[in-house]
Amino acid sequence: MEKNEFFADARDDLTGPLAGVRVLEITTTWAGPMAGVVLADLGADTIRVEMLSGDVARAMIPLPDTEVHLMHATVNRNKRSLTVDLTTDEGRQILLDLVATCDIMLENFKAGTLARNGLGYEAVKAVKPDIVYVSVTGWGQYGPDHQAAGYDPMAQATSGFMSVNGNPDAPPTKAGTWLADDIGGLHGAIGAMAALRHRDQTGEGQYVDVSMLDTMIFQTNGLPTLGSLGVDPGRWGNALGFVVPCDVYDCSDGLIYAGVLLDAHWVLLAELIGQPELGHHESFATREARAANRDVCDMMFGAWLAEHTRDEAVDTLRALGLPAARVQTFAEVVSDPHVIERNMMQPTTQYDGHSVDIVGPPVKFSRTPTTIRTPAASLGQHNDEVLDELGIDQETRAKLRAAGIIG
Repeated sequence: MEKNEFFADARDDLTGPLAGVRVLEITTTWAGPMAGVVLADLGADTIRVEMLSGDVARAMIPLPDTEVHLMHATVNRNKRSLTVDLTTDEGRQILLDLVATCDIMLENFKAGTLARNGLGYEAVKAVKPDIVYVSVTGWGQYGPDHQAAGYDPMAQATSGFMSVNGNPDAPPTKAGTWLADDIGGLHGAIGAMAALRHRDQTGEGQYVDVSMLDTMIFQTNGLPTLGSLGVDPGRWGNALGFVVPCDVYDCSDGLIYAGVLLDAHWVLLAELIGQPELGHHESFATREARAANRDVCDMMFGAWLAEHTRDEAVDTLRALGLPAARVQTFAEVVSDPHVIERNMMQPTTQYDGHSVDIVGPPVKFSRTPTTIRTPAASLGQHNDEVLDELGIDQETRAKLRAAGIIG
């Protein structure tokens, strides 16, 4: 299918499939903002609330030649920015008035934090009975550890994920990205949309409790079941225990990841590497036999790959229906023709006037396309706009600013 065929019936009058949904996001750092940006990318009007000093993400990982920092630019695009001191009675009332106009409220502070500030589920439900209230935290709203500080590496460690990540002869290793934050945020958005669907059918709102630990356990491919049976899956590094040969291999100009999943694949590979007689040999014909001869399989496949460039190897293997991919740096990713065709990097003019390529929405909708509509906002950029929607006049706003309640 060509790209223009997929989008042939696309509408241009909607922000996305969640157009008309309003989200109040009171979050920090990454997990909560990730849930918020998924909803914002899908078209929701997402109003992100920060304290007057701004969230920590605004100052993490500076980008060259711009005032904007990577975390903020990435996870807070397509949102509006409101600054309010929620620890004051006046600030709290502004947010309660605002939540009364919203469909979803999203937060990711330590369990009980917003409740102590009069913005917990019960207080919010009192002004908006059908609200979908989503909390994304490290450990959830209940359980023996729910009051502990919960950060991404802690969820990776506790979930068992780290125990299977890394090389067999190295210590357990965390992911190179904020994986638990990302997965927790993604499930926060999924939970919000599911609860919103229920509300639209029944009129009932509800509290959605997302634990990063729970989501990491859920996303470990069922391995906790092996744990319940006393089986340790171990660490395989880049190899796979049941797929041989399969690993990162050297080509003449770089690395690729390739492997043989099916016995029929092995027959094709044996022919390709000049060993057709091994395609049906008892020492290699089955997955179990190849696993017993992993080193030999890796050696033969690696020798063939070393004589070819990455492009030659990938093209040849894919032509046979065998899985193969270049191991790319992020600099290579952004110039990959397939990535470019799918608009995964989108030039976005930031609030300081500089254009930065930002990672775009991953899911493609043929009827309600999504894109980066607006850059991550400057701190409090939409204060007047949002407060005007609440009917707060200029004189009152001036008093609130003078009192340090709004930015």
